[in-house]
Amino acid sequence: MTEENRDSTIERLAERVAVLEAEAEIRRIQARYMFLCDTPCPEFGVTDDQERIDLIMDLYAQDAVWEGVGEYYDNQFGRAEGHDEIRAHFNRFWDKDADPALLLNAHYLTSEQIRVDGDTATGLWIHMQPWLYADGTSLLRSSRLNNAFRKIDGKWKITRTRTENVFIAPLPKQFASDYPSASVLLQP
Repeated sequence: MTEENRDSTIERLAERVAVLEAEAEIRRIQARYMFLCDTPCPEFGVTDDQERIDLIMDLYAQDAVWEGVGEYYDNQFGRAEGHDEIRAHFNRFWDKDADPALLLNAHYLTSEQIRVDGDTATGLWIHMQPWLYADGTSLLRSSRLNNAFRKIDGKWKITRTRTENVFIAPLPKQFASDYPSASVLLQP
């Protein structure tokens, strides 16, 4: 192997490693976002929704967009542009006066497709989540996600969260009998 071939091989390998590292970081960011959106919040020490929202906002670029699209989510979620509007979206979601109160919401991600192009990337997922409310009602929701990411100052950030309804299925009242009022998963 010539020195030129060796250098070329090392360069190609370095590019491949960079893509793999980017995919891994994007996967962690998306999973962390979903984890922080779970109710009750499983992040140890986070007892306040404003703290939770701060952690979520740390995952987003300042110019990010969060939007619900398609015939069902256009009217339900709309579009939020920038940190202030996205923060307001999450404040509405965790409204303390919501009736009935949301007791449990857990996100399950599947069908991952991540594409990295330099300092930008897109990710496609399908997610499913059960929702349990204080009045005993519950539903199962599934959505497709088409999200975008950008590397900013050496760190990957979410630049777009786009969600489209796949289905919503009401579940029988009192569907789940055993669920936690608080998460202790990450306690020491």
